[in-house]
Amino acid sequence: MVAAVLRKENRFKWFPIMLMVSVFQAVSSASIVFRDGVLQPKLLYAFLGLIAYEWLFIITDIKIFKSSKIELEVIGFFLSGISMVISGSIYSDYAVKQLISIIIGSLIFCIMLWFMRSTDRAMKFRLPVAFMAVGLLALNLIMARAVNGALNWINIGSFSIQPSEIVKVAFIFVGAATLEKLQTTRSITRYVIFSIGCIGALFLMKDFGTALIFFVTFIIIAFMRSGDLRTIAMVCTGALLGAMLIIYFKPYVANRFATYRHVWEYINEKGFQQTRVLIYSSSGGLFGLGIGKGRLREVYAASTDLVFGILCEEWGLILAITVILIFTVLGFFAIKNARKARSTFYSIAAAAAAGLFIFQLSLNVFGVTDLLPLTGVTLPFISRGGSSMLCSWALLSFIRSVGMGGGGTDE
Repeated sequence: MVAAVLRKENRFKWFPIMLMVSVFQAVSSASIVFRDGVLQPKLLYAFLGLIAYEWLFIITDIKIFKSSKIELEVIGFFLSGISMVISGSIYSDYAVKQLISIIIGSLIFCIMLWFMRSTDRAMKFRLPVAFMAVGLLALNLIMARAVNGALNWINIGSFSIQPSEIVKVAFIFVGAATLEKLQTTRSITRYVIFSIGCIGALFLMKDFGTALIFFVTFIIIAFMRSGDLRTIAMVCTGALLGAMLIIYFKPYVANRFATYRHVWEYINEKGFQQTRVLIYSSSGGLFGLGIGKGRLREVYAASTDLVFGILCEEWGLILAITVILIFTVLGFFAIKNARKARSTFYSIAAAAAAGLFIFQLSLNVFGVTDLLPLTGVTLPFISRGGSSMLCSWALLSFIRSVGMGGGGTDE
């Protein structure tokens, strides 16, 4: 699949690749659809629905909307299918919720591609989107419930949303739209204030992992616009000094990372999750123990923050590395096409989205394996959760948009 993505557009054979994806999903889901030899109707219908929807989406995209580049959509469905299998292997209803999230996320992907066809339209909406993002974060601070010490979730009836995932998309959109052309100092200052406000709100929520993701994304956007390494170095130095002051005046922040590189000393306490990831992941070998047969799934947050460990234990190291390589391909795709984009808006948005994906992937993978502090961020597309899935598809649209024209009128 990775090799196919790297082929030139006119050599991409969508039909055999989609067939391979469907076969992979059918085979991987079979072990939970026929759990212990007993058919699970809900899971059967869910996975048949996923495969049917994927084909309908791709065929409609090619035949009706005349799309010639559908590599990223195929990647999105491949990764989303893995998430749905992992979720369904834990609880049947999770698979149904993931299917709904995949469908809504892919539709958001299409809507955003249509919306971004006009750079003039993007310019007009950057301020409303910025106010919406700030409003969501403010609402989060007022209404959110604490989960593991962080104010992440807002409950709406039987559903819950994570506003910071939505704001990730807004953050990149506002940055790319604001810096699409050489703007006035006033405009740039407004974006810097907007960025500080978003990151500051995340610190107040104690969601330090997401705050770090936002900061790195800001650095990517700033570098894409200015290309000035000295300015970026000054911003990073200022951020470091700010972080040191926060740790000095708020020592509980440092306590959250006290187990970093010392998880084996707290094997049944604060290091419980990471030590189990390390132990159980190594037992999976190259091809895994089999879906649903691992022990890590019994650990809290196995299908969300620790999902990379499930990939290694149940699916095997080969599949886990393949997932990492796919995100690397997304990064190369964004960089390669950013150079040819007709508008800076598309270049900045694509590079920022790809950078966010790769950095968040790194925090998740290296965090659960204790190579970096555990920050509790999700693995894009793979981790269970509707907000994360919607955000992943929306961010993918930024990378996909880099191949579009930069016309100023609606198309």
